[in-house]
Amino acid sequence: MSVRPTLCIALCLLLVACGDTGSQPIGGPDQFAPSQREGAVPDAVDGLVVGHRAMAAGEFEVALSAYTRAAVEHGPSVDVLSAIGSANLRLGRLGQAEQDLRRALEQDATFVPAHNNLGVVLAEQGKWGEAHLHFRNAFSYDAGRSEEIGRNLRLAIENMEKTGYDDAEAHQLLLMRRGSGRYLLLAAPL
Repeated sequence: MSVRPTLCIALCLLLVACGDTGSQPIGGPDQFAPSQREGAVPDAVDGLVVGHRAMAAGEFEVALSAYTRAAVEHGPSVDVLSAIGSANLRLGRLGQAEQDLRRALEQDATFVPAHNNLGVVLAEQGKWGEAHLHFRNAFSYDAGRSEEIGRNLRLAIENMEKTGYDDAEAHQLLLMRRGSGRYLLLAAPL
């Protein structure tokens, strides 16, 4: 008689084991495809985020590709155009960078990063008067909060007036990323 209750309990346990396990597979989380496991990169990663990280790492071609993908995903927004312009600037494509940044400012004439970065492009081309205008706009729209933009503006004023530099001394301009969309223009003697 003791075989029957044991068999009944075994059948009940078997039925419970065959029931719905919810969203967890029986074999554990490793049974999922790699793209669905914890810590894996999802398929739809934002191109702007990837681009910003690539810029910070000095991978400007990778950043440009990511920003271009973001333009396809999000459309050519002011953020995307400004980011593409910044990547082109870092790649030395000044004409393309200028075009992208001007397009960004057509969408939002108060976008601080686009004004600052266009100022950098123009300064690189020796167009200090127009660079001064864009640095001044960036400084104004930022309400003077960014110390880096203030430095860029002072550098443009000095170069316009030719008071801060000897003609015999050459300077190289450097663009440095400072947080989200903020850049610092540095002048270093060669």
